[in-house]
Amino acid sequence: MEILETIGIDISKKVIDMHLYKRDIHQQFENNTKGFKQMVKWLEKNNDVPRENLMFAMEHTGIYCYNLSLFLSKEGFNYVIIPGLEIKQSMGMTRGKNDKADAKRIALYAYEKRYRLKRHVQSSESIVKLKRLFSLRERMVKQRAGYKMSLKEQSEILLRKDNKLLLKTQEVLIKCLTKEINIIEKEIESIVTEDDNLRSQFELIITIKGVGKQTALYMIVFTEGFKKFDCWRKFASYCGIAPFPNTSGSSVRGKTKVSHLANKKLKSLLDLCAKSSIQYNEEMKLYYKKRIELGKNKMSTINIIRNKILARIFAVINRKSPYVNLMKYAA
Repeated sequence: MEILETIGIDISKKVIDMHLYKRDIHQQFENNTKGFKQMVKWLEKNNDVPRENLMFAMEHTGIYCYNLSLFLSKEGFNYVIIPGLEIKQSMGMTRGKNDKADAKRIALYAYEKRYRLKRHVQSSESIVKLKRLFSLRERMVKQRAGYKMSLKEQSEILLRKDNKLLLKTQEVLIKCLTKEINIIEKEIESIVTEDDNLRSQFELIITIKGVGKQTALYMIVFTEGFKKFDCWRKFASYCGIAPFPNTSGSSVRGKTKVSHLANKKLKSLLDLCAKSSIQYNEEMKLYYKKRIELGKNKMSTINIIRNKILARIFAVINRKSPYVNLMKYAA
């Protein structure tokens, strides 16, 4: 299937700006079902390229692009959702910004990269629900941590009899947030349990020593049921644990290091898994001690263990069988 025309779409809360690359024409529509239908009619009038040779391209704008992506998926259009940073870095030196210009730049980027871009596959309903619940849970956990810290500091300095309302209000908020977080976690477990595929993946991942329930759930959500990434090395790069060289010519000889462009939440979870494995997994403990005795860097060794754990997670999913600890069978 050859892509002959690209349509760049800049999405805001109320409207979408659309630009046809080859025809170099622009039009604006409402960001709702009525607007989407008008968009299709306008496209049929102003474009002679068959539907299968068209590609819509839009910047990832979270909930604002969700309804449009659902509509395009149902109508059978090819479309891609591109990270904003990827488009921004492809622009080079630019001056000024508006929605019309952004739609044109997205269309240009999609046309130049049309042979490399892969058609977006709509996530399952369970994955979409899990993503939203995890996002809400993360915000609530941060809010609770903030209240706990301020309450602790104020309790140590202020007299309770003079600040009853101040301290009591924060205590109530902490209890309320804890209760709601527990409800969200139960709902997450319920969604995973009801979906046979997600439940099977979850049970396989937690057979790996050092990998907990939270990490297993986050892995399932961010890989979209292990459909978004076909290789653990690509996912390691996404998590920010894949090392990259830092050299140029004969003068620059920097250290090989990980990139700061990463999913920091997954990186922190894999870091906790690695440290837990060093403590409780005999194989990882021996590996860590051996490298340290050889004078290797501690953080470099921990990062290697992060990658080992990630490779094992993908391995059990691809094999569809639990992890087997071969260490206990060693002579």
